[in-house]
Amino acid sequence: MSIQIDSMLSQNPNVCGGRMCIDGTRITVLQIAVMENEGLSPEEIAAEYSHLNLAQVHAALSYYHANLQEIERQLEDDATLAEQLKQQHQAETANP
Repeated sequence: MSIQIDSMLSQNPNVCGGRMCIDGTRITVLQIAVMENEGLSPEEIAAEYSHLNLAQVHAALSYYHANLQEIERQLEDDATLAEQLKQQHQAETANP
């Protein structure tokens, strides 16, 4: 029995902020993309998440590369939000 690649990914507004995930997990395509960008191979990523198989990692990477601008924008948005939260925290701890 063959498995359709698109069935390995899912998107639900109530899971991980509506970001594309590996189906049945809370592992986002974004998380897989970050790991690849850090230099990990698909095999190493699958080893990091022992409940994932290599096909799931490749499906996530395929989605990432097919939707590069969207995923890169999400990465930028996350970096901006992290910087804003960092500055807010620093301001709050400097002026209790």
